[in-house]
Amino acid sequence: MADRLAGRFRSRGESFEDLRQVAALGLVKAVDRYDPELGNAFESYAVPTITGEIKRHFRDHMWTLHVPRRVQDLRNRVRFASQELSQTISGRRPTVAEIAEHAKMSEEDVKAGLEALESFTALSLDAELPGSEDGYSLSDALGSPDPALDTVVDRESVRARLAALPERERAILYMRFFGDMTQSRIAEELGISQMHVSRLISRCCGRVREQVMRDVA
Repeated sequence: MADRLAGRFRSRGESFEDLRQVAALGLVKAVDRYDPELGNAFESYAVPTITGEIKRHFRDHMWTLHVPRRVQDLRNRVRFASQELSQTISGRRPTVAEIAEHAKMSEEDVKAGLEALESFTALSLDAELPGSEDGYSLSDALGSPDPALDTVVDRESVRARLAALPERERAILYMRFFGDMTQSRIAEELGISQMHVSRLISRCCGRVREQVMRDVA
């Protein structure tokens, strides 16, 4: 009887030998707790006890991700409803509304159950994605720290001070540091000498630096 009940869960991702052990443990608990004086047949008491032990094993030990028990129950209800509807609906999957009506659930609960269907196991970041080429995995799609983040504080610190500079000096700094223009090109653009551009850049940077350091202090 224990082996037969364990066999019902054979396709759930757990080895049959482990399921047999869990079912055997449930059988031992049923023997310990069974009271023949209540007048019920042993099998009628043992079957739900063993089944409950197997389900508890899946709930407590087989989930890779932590999923609340309520969501696990929703997952089971959605899975059973989908399987039953699949026998009457051909060519497509049952919709959320159809599952909700069949299982007497709200559509929000059905959506939560459907999400939990994909949460029973986790995919390794190094696992090759199905249909990918050259061993492409999830880790290849992960982003990396943006080096520009290190300059965010600096940029915000000087923003107000740069805005307070005269228009021509702001234009020179913009062309030099954002337009990546050479000093000679800036001088040609503004009709002034390269030496004058160099002095203006040095003076502006020094002034802004002093003001920012004074603000920080």
